[in-house]
Amino acid sequence: MSEYSFKTEIKKAAILTEALPYIKEFNGITVVIKYGGAALVNEDIKRSLIKDIALMKYVGFKPVLVHGGGKDINNMLAALNIESVFKNGLRVTSEETMEVVQMVLAGKLNKDLVTDLCAHGINAVGLCGKDANLLRCTRMTPNGDDIGYVGEVVDVNTGLIHTLLDNDFVPVISPIGVGLEDNKSYNINADYAAVSIAGALNAEKLVFITDVPGILKDVEDPDSICSFISVDEVKEMIDNGTINGGMIPKVACCIAGVEAGVSHVHIIDGRIEHCLLLEIFTKRGIGTLIEE
Repeated sequence: MSEYSFKTEIKKAAILTEALPYIKEFNGITVVIKYGGAALVNEDIKRSLIKDIALMKYVGFKPVLVHGGGKDINNMLAALNIESVFKNGLRVTSEETMEVVQMVLAGKLNKDLVTDLCAHGINAVGLCGKDANLLRCTRMTPNGDDIGYVGEVVDVNTGLIHTLLDNDFVPVISPIGVGLEDNKSYNINADYAAVSIAGALNAEKLVFITDVPGILKDVEDPDSICSFISVDEVKEMIDNGTINGGMIPKVACCIAGVEAGVSHVHIIDGRIEHCLLLEIFTKRGIGTLIEE
């Protein structure tokens, strides 16, 4: 073995050694992973993340995936000559649009993820919130605006999820809910669907895979990432303008996760290869861990 190869193997062994205490500590815990952004559309990143999730499962984690798919929905709507309309960042979802949303999320995207996990020896099962009334919701009317079939989760059927986890399956959930009063299909924001599911399951970890590095002390400096931060500190950064614009909805979901009872909420950059393993199994991680 060459000196280069020898040093490379030693480095790999050191990484595994660093991961050991985390594998021991987190064995058996439930982790809800919100899977979206570039990780859904970039095939190289997607393959990397699927491998990370498979490894987490093999070392004793109980992963639950909740996925979005906004770009794929936009593409399908455009192909069908249906205009994509947004109001305050939320998709206005007519009955016609809802049919497309359900087709894309509960159909192609969900089953593709299931297939990828199964290819790595993982028993994955695809679900949407309509299965066994998994996600029951009411119509969301932000600021009194009617934005159509957009739902807010009011009840999660944890029994179904626990049954799957207890029998060695990985649930892969698309955020389509069923109306509490009208039994109609509703489009649910995937981030908040993940928060509701994680809170209802009393999950130990909730991980948001995004297209940002995490929470930065200085938006102009990517090296100013906050590795660990409290909810109060996050709220202070929002108040003083350090966190602004499109980051506010992202961190609001993280805060909601902590307030829902999740012990550790992570926001990580899904554009980095093996981002899940680097965040969970190393001392510093690569993103931001938000705690109470």
